[in-house]
Amino acid sequence: MNRNQLKYIAVFAMLIDHIAWAFVPVASPAGQAMHFVGRLTDPMMAFFVAEGYLHTRSIRKYVLRLFLFALISQPPFSLYLSGTWFSLPLNVMFTLLLGLLAIWLWDRGGLPQGLRLLAVLVLCILAIPGDWSFMNVLWPFCFFLFRQDEQKKWLSYLVLALLYIGYCFVQMGPQAAFNFGLLCAPLLLRCCSGEPGSRAPFHKWFFYLFYPCHLLLLWLLKL
Repeated sequence: MNRNQLKYIAVFAMLIDHIAWAFVPVASPAGQAMHFVGRLTDPMMAFFVAEGYLHTRSIRKYVLRLFLFALISQPPFSLYLSGTWFSLPLNVMFTLLLGLLAIWLWDRGGLPQGLRLLAVLVLCILAIPGDWSFMNVLWPFCFFLFRQDEQKKWLSYLVLALLYIGYCFVQMGPQAAFNFGLLCAPLLLRCCSGEPGSRAPFHKWFFYLFYPCHLLLLWLLKL
């Protein structure tokens, strides 16, 4: 599958996940199934941040675009979660932006390795109050760092995923079982052909606009 096709799968899985958080009890079979599907989304988004860094014509424009849509998406995200115009956590575009910055600093920062590691650590700390926390720094970073070594790339992903799953079980107990859906994401990502798919502007902007628009719609439906 090309990158566009996989992105549409990620968007569909996100929609299912967010519908479940809004309307379906987590402990119910339907809630568990919907969130299991929803766990496909974030690893795929992290993967495409790393891919985007490698293929973008302007990293500065890419960073600015993510930052602007992170700002635009925060009010809908906060309304969806809490009914207020601003509340924590920060939305997923902020944490993905920090993941992109981690890759950029590592690849082009011109700093000694020790300082680059420190910079990645600082970005992980900044991501803590955001959706998916520092996972959205470490996953894109590992996808980029081990891009030429498939074994290390997927092993690092699985180690981080299992640590996250363990943390969720500590926090939520048996209800956290849906997080095992994270282990299915590599099955889809390994199907990526590397081809971008159609370069029509619709596809590019749809993925950015869908995130705040669907959150706003779900908030209105909750009302």
